Order: sequence, then C-alpha cells, then structure tokens
Amino acid sequence: METKNLGPLRCRIVRKGAAREGNLTVVLLHGFGAPGDDLAGLADVIPFPDGSTLVFPEALHDMVDLAGPMYRGARAWWMIDMARLEVAINTGAIRDLTNEVPDGLAEARSAVIAMLDALDAKRLVLGGFSQGAMLSLDVALRDSKRNIEGLVLMSGTLVAEREWTPLMKARAGLPVFQSHGTADPILPYQIAEKLRDTLTREGLNVTFERFAGGHGIPPAVMARLGEWFSLLTSSDR
Repeated sequence: METKNLGPLRCRIVRKGAAREGNLTVVLLHGFGAPGDDLAGLADVIPFPDGSTLVFPEALHDMVDLAGPMYRGARAWWMIDMARLEVAINTGAIRDLTNEVPDGLAEARSAVIAMLDALDAKRLVLGGFSQGAMLSLDVALRDSKRNIEGLVLMSGTLVAEREWTPLMKARAGLPVFQSHGTADPILPYQIAEKLRDTLTREGLNVTFERFAGGHGIPPAVMARLGEWFSLLTSSDR
C-alpha cells in the first residue's frame, strides 16, 4: 500500500494486479470517527476487478481538534451533533436528516473534488461508507461534468434533499450500489429506502442490498459489491 498526497487529502493507494490503460480507479471515502485507513482493508476482501487502482482518502479533520483527546486517531469529513445522535440511539427515534445541509459539507466536497482533479482517473467509481457515502453522492451530483462510471453508497442517508433531488436527473442511468442494515441505529433504514426510491425515480440504476444488521459492511455486502463490480466491467468485453 502506498501513501500519497492528492490535492489536499492524504490517500492510501492499493493496486490490484498490473495497472493497464482503461482499468477502473475506485475511490472510497470512510465514515465519521474512523481512522484514515479504515476502508483500506476492503482491498483484501472484496473481489475488485483485476488491474483496479483503489484509493482511500483520509478525511479532512482530526477529531482531536473537533471533539477533544478522547478521539485521538479518528477523523471526520464534518462534525456531527453527538448529543443528538446519542438521544436518537437511546430513544429509538428516527434520525431524519433529509432536510438538513450539514455544516462543513461544502468544504469537504471541495477537498474531494480537488483530490479527484489531482488523481485524474480516466474511469472512476466513487463511493464510501456512512458520512463518506453522503459525501460521495454530493460530489457526484454537484460535480456533474466529471465522468463517473459507478457510485457506491454503503450505509449512507439522504441529506440536502431539496438541493440534491433536482441534480439527480443529470446522472440518470448511472449504476449505483447501495447497501443498508435494517437495524441500523445511526442512519435509519427507512431513510435509506427513501434515498433508494428517490434515486430510482430520477433515473439512476440502483442495486439495493438490504441486510439484517446494523451500521456496517457485512460479508454479504462485500460479496454483492464484488458481483456488482463484475457486472459493471462486463460491459467492457
């Protein structure tokens, strides 16, 4: 694994076999509170297409700066309301963020776009987990002229609904892999279904993987994601 600065972001880079012209570059953004290399282990367990380049950017913010020393080693794309999250988990309330535009989303988006500019991938799949999934969708919708061949949304949610929805038609036909646990206590399954239905209605091609579990990436999702990548690249043959 190579570590390299791309634009403003530090990235871990893994190459699956010999890189060749026309192979995929897969960029996956980690979630809130994770270390910068959190998703890099997926390179060993998901059957990514041979020759793929996998890029795992580290989020902008060290959480020590945002929330204190107890969060040493954790990073975030933007800060969330931890007290509100704790109340929702403890009470079982539906945490509906659909009408909210997170503070810091625009800054994070600019950083990812600058990283993608520096990466200069010819064939790009963009995605992430949780907060990283939200950010990857935001980038795909707002940076609509960038060539993106697929989008991976693992345990994400719908935010900025009024801003996002009108932008979705420009991505009509884009293959999307979305996964979510039916018992997710952090980002509710019902809102993931709403995101799926909105994307589908606006013309994106969504493969939805529901699983019985919480906020994570279980083996069944890894296997289905590998199958999705296989189908994505089979059209090249």
